[in-house]
Amino acid sequence: MTSGGPTTSSRAFAAFTFVMVALFIGLGVWQLQRRAEKHALIAALTDRVAAAPAPLPPPGDWRTLTPERDEFRRVSFTATYAKLPDAMVYSAGSAVREDVSGPGTWAFLPARLPPGETVVIDAGFVANTMQERSIQDRQVGKLVTGEPVILTGYLRFPEAAGLLTAAESRDKRLWFTRDHRAMARTLGWGEVAPFYIDLETPVPDNGIPKPGPLSPHLRDEHMQYAITWFSLAAALIVAFAVWARGRRAANR
Repeated sequence: MTSGGPTTSSRAFAAFTFVMVALFIGLGVWQLQRRAEKHALIAALTDRVAAAPAPLPPPGDWRTLTPERDEFRRVSFTATYAKLPDAMVYSAGSAVREDVSGPGTWAFLPARLPPGETVVIDAGFVANTMQERSIQDRQVGKLVTGEPVILTGYLRFPEAAGLLTAAESRDKRLWFTRDHRAMARTLGWGEVAPFYIDLETPVPDNGIPKPGPLSPHLRDEHMQYAITWFSLAAALIVAFAVWARGRRAANR
């Protein structure tokens, strides 16, 4: 082996360094792209929640609605709360309601539209820290009057349960994800719209359940992640340069 010639191990280390630097730079660029997409999403959601309420889309259009285009659209319509079992959804707080910061439950109720279709309504927050069924029963019962009411709120789409999500309690009618379709199947609500309504108004006289305006706050840490990946790439380049200079000095 000649004194100054590259060894097999040197070439392998150089190739490994090149691949890792390219990978780190690619991840950094990907985070910048995600940051741009997140900013566009934040702008779109901000516009949707600030817009004047539009009529609820007709049932014929429900299948075409998507979270990407329609989540948080503000709508207004007339419906009648159905005399059917309601559901509780546990929450430790809210990322879209600035006035909800502690644990409690959300009151989910089915409501009938004048033509007969059923839309599920998240009627608001109940400060129900122990998820007591009797607490929500007292509050929700006052909403089910049999009279139509004008509801204004936001289109929302169901959540999927994660691997670590607790199973629902059927005895308490308690869920841990906002999956209104699962509630409908379990509680006999019949066929429901593919979305539910996060209620803004009307507010009950005693304020419970507590509906309210939404203010989506999405985490935006992509710049920090991008800087981390670019920093790792730069550190690896510096480390390789130092190593290579040491190898050259040793081979002189």
